[in-house]
Amino acid sequence: MSVFTEHTAETAPAAARQTIEGVQGRFGWLPTPVALMAESPQLLDGFLTANAGFEQTDLTPLQREVVAFAVATTNECHVTVALHTATLGRLDASPELITALRAGTPLPEPRLEALRRFTLAVLAHRGAVPDSELDDFLAAGYQPRHALDVVLGIGAYTISTVANRLVRAPLDPPLAAHAWTPAV
Repeated sequence: MSVFTEHTAETAPAAARQTIEGVQGRFGWLPTPVALMAESPQLLDGFLTANAGFEQTDLTPLQREVVAFAVATTNECHVTVALHTATLGRLDASPELITALRAGTPLPEPRLEALRRFTLAVLAHRGAVPDSELDDFLAAGYQPRHALDVVLGIGAYTISTVANRLVRAPLDPPLAAHAWTPAV
């Protein structure tokens, strides 16, 4: 039994109702994690605002997915991995890239691998990334601004992955084909 309520637009706190309706319109269904996060309208708005900002960075959609996967697999969030696996399918990502991202293993494309390694370094060092790791990231063709864009992505996806795990968000049926469990 969960202490968290799976809200609808009718049952959510008033401050979350419009947000829920917007998400439902975007997806065509209301993702259960959103319905659960709606208990805190500020959390839900904070995640969606941070995510919208991340989507406006100079990182490409595929690069943003690399960041999201690094956070999701590190935080072992099955919902985020499944949702972003579906996103990779819409982006026509290669099966090899999808498999590597889901497994948390080196990526077949060196520049994306440099981004994955840098994201993991930011997480592991809580921002105090050794100069050599920042140098490797920049040598792969990224700019200093991209390092900060990674921080924004980490923030957005830390909100969602930690919240999803806290509320024990189940995997919605539209994502069942992309189910994921962390490696042991």
